[in-house]
Amino acid sequence: MIHYHVSFENPLTFYVQVQMTFEVPAAAAEPIELQLPAWRPGRYELQNFAQKIQRVEVLDANSNALLPYRKLTKDRWEIRDVAGRTLQVRYNFYAHQMDAGGSWLDESQLYLNGVQCFMYIDGRQNETCQLQLDLPENWQIACGLPQSGPNTLQANSFDQLADSPLIASPTLQQRTYQVQGLPFTVWIQGECAPDWEQILRDFTAFTEEQMALFGSFPVSDYHYLNQILPYKHYHGVEHTNSTVITLGPAELLMTEGLYKEFLGVSCHELFHTWNIKSIRPAEMQPYDYARENYFRTCYIAEGITTYYGEYLLARSGVRTVEQYFQELNTVLRKHYDDYGRFNLSLADASVDLWLDGYKPGVPDRKVSVYHKGALVALLLDLTLRHLTGHQRSLDDVMRRLYEEFGRKGVGYTEEDYMRLVTETAGRDMRAYFDKFVYGTASLEEPLDKALHWVGCTLRIEETTSASESYFGFRTVVKNERTEVTDILPDSPAAAALTVDDEIVAVNGRRVDMNLQALLSTNNDLRYEVSVFRQNRLLTVVLEAQPGQRFWQKLTVEKLPEATATQRASFRQWIKQEF
Repeated sequence: MIHYHVSFENPLTFYVQVQMTFEVPAAAAEPIELQLPAWRPGRYELQNFAQKIQRVEVLDANSNALLPYRKLTKDRWEIRDVAGRTLQVRYNFYAHQMDAGGSWLDESQLYLNGVQCFMYIDGRQNETCQLQLDLPENWQIACGLPQSGPNTLQANSFDQLADSPLIASPTLQQRTYQVQGLPFTVWIQGECAPDWEQILRDFTAFTEEQMALFGSFPVSDYHYLNQILPYKHYHGVEHTNSTVITLGPAELLMTEGLYKEFLGVSCHELFHTWNIKSIRPAEMQPYDYARENYFRTCYIAEGITTYYGEYLLARSGVRTVEQYFQELNTVLRKHYDDYGRFNLSLADASVDLWLDGYKPGVPDRKVSVYHKGALVALLLDLTLRHLTGHQRSLDDVMRRLYEEFGRKGVGYTEEDYMRLVTETAGRDMRAYFDKFVYGTASLEEPLDKALHWVGCTLRIEETTSASESYFGFRTVVKNERTEVTDILPDSPAAAALTVDDEIVAVNGRRVDMNLQALLSTNNDLRYEVSVFRQNRLLTVVLEAQPGQRFWQKLTVEKLPEATATQRASFRQWIKQEF
């Protein structure tokens, strides 16, 4: 067994003291190598957690003598000639990152994501682990790991330890609901007044809907660890039998705006219990914490989960259809705002998460596996329902992924997913994958056609911003300076402007919070625009083309003239009246 001990001397410093104790077999001939994870599941990028490690020491646990070690890489340490000894590794970890993948220490709580702060012994990841927490007397622990004694948690492996975040605090609130005899505990850390009756009613409803979809649950209990913060925030991360959600501001938790976010992220993260924690790509069976785990199916792991996260809230009756369409329209806006959709496929974008998937990146380079992935999932769900008269749907694909792979602990491949989709459809689905997963074909026409079958349409509206609609550029006002922030390829602006230009005049008139008005004068299509570019004053010509529009707004809406057949199909899709 590998023993971990966590304590803190002064929470004002944010430093947590970590101690790792283990025995080295007498017959061990090779050096011991300790690895700190380089990334965390749920965010597929290298994160350099070793930046947070201070003052590593290695001791003989029996004599307390310091032993030499050598650092091999930024997050790997080697200890030689220690066969037969009991070793103690000590270091400080800086816990000052308050998001759903971070860790935090202050006078009021200890919040740890073990994947950030616990080293493992290379080759011994499958050994059982024990975590002892040195806490004040009145603190409670929220965690998915079982407790074997006071402040003592047990894990079957390093993977389970690293994948089980915890919050320890004297002010935790919690309530538990049950679905199919299994306990689901909602923990809240933060100064807020939750409406527990409403929360438990809504959480029970979407949990029941998910359980009905898959038929069973991968784990025996589940924990929502909520950090409800005093400032605006939104983040969630999935784990095997828990999730961490960071949300704020706390006083607005039960208002419509923030509560819908609370429901959406909670439903999304619960769905991940099946889709990525259980139904896992072959490339991640098991996780390799030391390096990138490239996989081409993040559009399944995140895109399908993004689709179901909001859709199931409507299907379970927690949200209205109108509320669901508002969230779906947000996804549409984000997707169509990004012209990278013409340049990178979903499959390649899955791989490129390890490159720059969570940053804006250079303009128009990539597509979002979350947003396009959700729209491609919607298209597939409606297509499968149409082809089979609602006898089968994306539900069946996900259920089979769970039964054939997730429950057996076997990773699935791209080919496995394509096979299940094809078998569910009862026809060759290669064109769908070639166009929308491995290609960059536009979604508007096929999505509109699929939506018509359930009495809806994809409506296209023009933006009211002249700079966006006619010329294809966006600006922001900073310190009374109007600066260009985005330019669409092949737009009139692309031929005249560059990002970071400061626009100072249009047709000789000063720009002062009035750019849109100046670009709408008498419906002219040609304007002389004065800009400062690299501190040099230039005048360029902006000329729009008749009938050409940019940054159009796409929304899903019900067809007023929907037929009885379409309305019935709508009810079968979303389980609500048209």
